[in-house]
Order: sequence, then C-alpha cells, then structure tokens
Amino acid sequence: MPKALCLVGMVVAVLLLLVFGLDLAVGFPFGRLSLVMDIGFLLCSAALGYMSWTTLQEQK
Repeated sequence: MPKALCLVGMVVAVLLLLVFGLDLAVGFPFGRLSLVMDIGFLLCSAALGYMSWTTLQEQK
C-alpha cells in the first residue's frame, strides 16, 4: 500500500504541475487569476513530487 500511495502522490504532482504550468504559460484553464498563486502551486507540486520520489526510493 505505501508504494501505491507514493505513486499516486507523484501522479498528482505531475498533474498539478501541468495544470498550473499551463495556466502560468498561456492562461488556460483558469485565466491566470493570480501569478503568485500559480507559482506557489508549482513549487508545492514540485515539493510533493520530490517527497513522493524520495519516499519511494527509501522503500526499495
């Protein structure tokens, strides 16, 4: 089960990175309401991806 949760965390991180990166770059899907919020979500998704990756590596 913990490996599955790590993989789900990485998938969620990639999806958030794509959505908010796309919003930051072209203003789709949210119309770039807040630049600071887009950057904050990008940083949080990168942190989630890193933590999921390192946790998965520790379990091997």
